[in-house]
Amino acid sequence: MDLNALWFALVGILLIGYAILDGFDFGVGILHLFAREEQQRRLSLNAIGPVWDGNEVWLLTGGGALFAAFPVVYATVFSGFYLALMLLLVALIFRAVAMEFRGKVDSPLWRRAWDWAFGLGSLLPALLFGVAFGNILQGVPVDRGAVYTGSFVGLLRPYPLLVGLLGLTVFTMHGAIYLTMKTEGSLRQRLVRVASRLWMVLLALYIVATVATFLVAPFLFAGAATSVVFWVLLAATLLAAMSIPGSLAASRYGRAFTASCGTIAGMMGLGMFSLFPRLVPSSIDLEYSLTAYNASSSPTTLSTMLIIALIGMPLVIGYTIVIHRVFRGKVLITPDSY
Repeated sequence: MDLNALWFALVGILLIGYAILDGFDFGVGILHLFAREEQQRRLSLNAIGPVWDGNEVWLLTGGGALFAAFPVVYATVFSGFYLALMLLLVALIFRAVAMEFRGKVDSPLWRRAWDWAFGLGSLLPALLFGVAFGNILQGVPVDRGAVYTGSFVGLLRPYPLLVGLLGLTVFTMHGAIYLTMKTEGSLRQRLVRVASRLWMVLLALYIVATVATFLVAPFLFAGAATSVVFWVLLAATLLAAMSIPGSLAASRYGRAFTASCGTIAGMMGLGMFSLFPRLVPSSIDLEYSLTAYNASSSPTTLSTMLIIALIGMPLVIGYTIVIHRVFRGKVLITPDSY
């Protein structure tokens, strides 16, 4: 594996890590919109309160890695998706602020306003990330000079919206499964039912999205479908997804969460494997696509950044493991809780 392919894989791993970790944060926030009682709302806030900011480190690291390794891709994507990214940042900011401000005033109206901010600040990113990934899979209008020639409305095509709905569903299911490990009693049983129903929606959307991908982006299967790695990834993804309802029914919530993580990793991994070496396929002409080779930094930069990544990545992984281990177990509401 050369440096360019290695950096393609590293950026992909960071983005998958972010989707898994902040994905259950999004799911918890979305479910927060439908919470029936104040106790349930506080449980959801405190379930992710100690870990959400650490989870977002993966997004910052992924964005930094993309900027360092593939600056042309960074410039093209961030300029073309500018409005969408601004909406994403506003949503993420409101989600964080809502968690801190919600309990500062003893007023039902105040708390409800921040509940909506927290919920919508989770729902919008979950949808936008899926729409962005769908646009990348289908291809975006990038011309010969690596300039995005489309518009914000042009990003809202049927296929990306379908992938956005798929992402929204999988993140909400992921959050529900995460909460089964943090709650107990009737609330946990209700979450099991929600997760099981969302799993059925996910399965239906995934089948539809796979068929749609064959129709709108056949180039993704041109080389990938002949690779053994592709079929191994597909089998692992299906195995993980199909084990979720059984694990929930058997009250193996940790195993169900692991399977949900594997499902997200597999779905994204399949997309990225099919894209390689393209990072941003061009819908104008595939020859104009930005790849891991024509949009990368110099070999010296890639080599230097790889050394930094080999030092930094274990720290990020280690921190993630430690913080989730420290705050494992059921949520306990105390006077210091959100």
